Amino acid sequence: MANTLALVVLLVAGYAALASATTYTVGDSQGWTTGGDYNNWARGKTFAVGDKLVFSYVNKAHTVTEVNQSGYDSCSGTNALSDDDSGSTTVTLTTPGTHYFICNVPGHCASGMKLAVTVSATPSGSTPTGGAAGDALKAPAMGALVAAATGALIKLAMS
Repeated sequence: MANTLALVVLLVAGYAALASATTYTVGDSQGWTTGGDYNNWARGKTFAVGDKLVFSYVNKAHTVTEVNQSGYDSCSGTNALSDDDSGSTTVTLTTPGTHYFICNVPGHCASGMKLAVTVSATPSGSTPTGGAAGDALKAPAMGALVAAATGALIKLAMS
């Protein structure tokens, strides 16, 4: 019984974390491409640990390269923290602080394909401000489903 109760507590905590996370499509309908102003796109948005950034782009034509501030400032992916060119990259923001992303294709970062986001340690739980409607997809829309699943798990654990 104690093990089952512990499992239920862990599941509830996991669902709560999911419900407070926000998924952002970088660049909205434009996606991750040359000619974007990604720091303007990020302005007014609140990023928190657990949130996800979804980068959509033409595979092999661009990269999503996470770099440190020096790499961001110099548009260099030489010491990249991560690098992907698959065409669809999802980054879960797992640590607070500023995270830096560039396109490592020569000339793309210098022409504006770079993004810096500041991530807070605690989930905001509120709708991000700024940008057009649809900029962020909120997971709390699944709140009723999460509550029903949690209730069913608790009933199962108690029986």
